Amino acid sequence: MAGKGTAQFDKMTKTPVSRLILTLAVPTVISMLVTNVYNLVDTAFVGQLGNSASGAVGVVFGYMAILQAIGFMCGQGGGSLVARLLGAQKEDDASRHASTAICFSFSFGLAAALLTTVFMDPVISFLGSTDTIRPHAKVYIRYILIAAPFITSSFTMNNILRFEGKAVLGMVCLFAGAVVNMAGDPILMFGFDMGLAGAGLSTCLSQILGFCLLLSMFLRRKTTCRLQPSFITPALLGNICATGLPSLLRQGLQSAATIILNWEVRPYGDAAVAAMSIVSRVTFFVFSVAIGIGQGFQPVSGFNYGAGYYSRVRKGYRFTLMAAEGLIMAATTVMFLLSGNVIGIFRDDPEVIRIATRALRLQCGALWFFPMAMVTEMMLQSTGHKVGASVLSSLRSGICFIPTLLILAHLRGLAGIQEAQPLAYVLSFFPGLAFGIWMMKKMPAGDHPVGSGAP
Repeated sequence: MAGKGTAQFDKMTKTPVSRLILTLAVPTVISMLVTNVYNLVDTAFVGQLGNSASGAVGVVFGYMAILQAIGFMCGQGGGSLVARLLGAQKEDDASRHASTAICFSFSFGLAAALLTTVFMDPVISFLGSTDTIRPHAKVYIRYILIAAPFITSSFTMNNILRFEGKAVLGMVCLFAGAVVNMAGDPILMFGFDMGLAGAGLSTCLSQILGFCLLLSMFLRRKTTCRLQPSFITPALLGNICATGLPSLLRQGLQSAATIILNWEVRPYGDAAVAAMSIVSRVTFFVFSVAIGIGQGFQPVSGFNYGAGYYSRVRKGYRFTLMAAEGLIMAATTVMFLLSGNVIGIFRDDPEVIRIATRALRLQCGALWFFPMAMVTEMMLQSTGHKVGASVLSSLRSGICFIPTLLILAHLRGLAGIQEAQPLAYVLSFFPGLAFGIWMMKKMPAGDHPVGSGAP
C-alpha cells in the first residue's frame, strides 16, 4: 500500500478503541450540531413569518428527508464497503465503490428533483400540507429542488469521508455551508425582503457550496479513495444499495413518518403543524450528539471487521453504547427542564408553545431508550449484516412509530399524536437489545487478521 494508506490502516487498527472513536466522533458530532443549528436558525427566522410559513418548512422537511435517505443509502452503503475494503488493504476496489456511490447519488437526486418539478402539486399535498400552508411550501421547495442532486451527493461524500476515518474533512465543509446559510437567512429574508423565498435560496446556496468543498477533498487527493470516471462501475451499485438499505429504510421511514404525522396533525390547525415541526427539529438536535458518537464508531467497526480485529469491534460497541446513553441522559434532562423556553425561541404563539412543550417533554423522557437500537443497527450495517440491519432499521424508524401514531391519534386525538414517538422509542429498545446479543455471539471469539472479514 502507499504510505498514506499504511498510516491510515495503522491508525484504524492500533489506536486504542475509545480514543479512536472519540477522535472520529468529535468532528461528526460538530458537523451534526452545526447542521442542526442552522436548521434551527432557519426555523427561528421563518417563525417570524407566521404559523403557515413555519408549517411549510416542516412539510418540506419531510421531502428533504427523502433526499437525505438517497444520500445516506449511497453514502453508508458505499462507505461501509469502503471501510471493510480498506481494512482488507484493497484500495483500488474501495475507490471504485466510492466513485460509483457518488456518481449515482448525484443522478438519483437529479431524477428526484425532475419528477417532483413535474408533479409539484400532488407532492406538496402528499407531504401533508394544509390549504393555507401549500402556497408557502411551494415557494420553499422550489429552491430545495435546485439543490437536490447536490444534497444527495454531499451526504454520500460526507459519509465516505467518515468511513475512511477522515470525518474532520467533512466537518470543515459542512461548517462552511452552515455559516453561509445562517448569514444568508436574515440578509435574503429581510435585507432583500424575499421572505420565505430568501430562506429557501439561502439553504440552496449553502448546499451547493458544501458540495463543491466536499468534492474538492477527493479531487485534491486529501482522501484515501480516488475519484475517477473510469472507476464508476454500475455492476457495484446493487451491493452498494443493498448495504445502504438500512439507511434508506431508516431515512425513508422517517420521512414517511413525518408525512403521516403531518396528515394526522393537520385537522388541529396550523399551530399544531408548526408545533410538531419545531419539536421534530429540537429533538433531532438533542439526539444528534448520540448519533454522532455512533457514526464515529461505524468506521472503526467496519475497518476492524474487515481487518479481522473482532475484539476491537466488541470494545467499540460497548464504549459507544455507554457514551451515547450518557450524553442522551444529560441532554434530555436539560431540555426537559427548559422545554417551554426552548419552544418559545422558535414561535411566541401560546398555542404552539402549549402543544410543543408537552410533546417535547414526553420525547425527552423516552429518548433514554434510543441508543440501544441505534448503536446496534450501526454495528450491523458497518459489518455487512444487511438483513439484520435492515430489520432493525425498519423497526426503529417506522414500524414501531407509524402504527403507534395511527392508533393513538385515533384513540386520543392530539394527545395521542404527542405520545406516539415516545412510545415508539421504548418499543424499539427491545429488538435492539436482542440483535446486539445475537451479534456479540455471532462474531468469532478471537482476532483473525489479514482481512478475513472483508466483503
